Amino acid sequence: MPELKFKPVRHGHKEFLAKAAIRKGFIEAYDALALEYQVANQMLKARSRAGLTQDAVAERMGTTKSAVSRLESAGKHAPSLTTLKRYAKAVGCDLQVRLVPQKTA
Repeated sequence: MPELKFKPVRHGHKEFLAKAAIRKGFIEAYDALALEYQVANQMLKARSRAGLTQDAVAERMGTTKSAVSRLESAGKHAPSLTTLKRYAKAVGCDLQVRLVPQKTA
């Protein structure tokens, strides 16, 4: 079955953040999800580099497009390491997890 090539939709993230930042509590909520946003961003970039659609990743993972969509949505779902490894393999990547000592003041 031929795989579809992923064509990203352009999104003005900086403009979105500038507009959203005026809402009360947005900055605090956004900052609290910083790690989740970083992981989601890495997932989207990896899928884009692989030239895959969510459907294609779902097929490789043996799941549904909606499950892949949830994985790529920061803050809505906390995937297990097993799921992250399956996603990484589906987009041609290895998963690496590091624990970094906190900076002391």
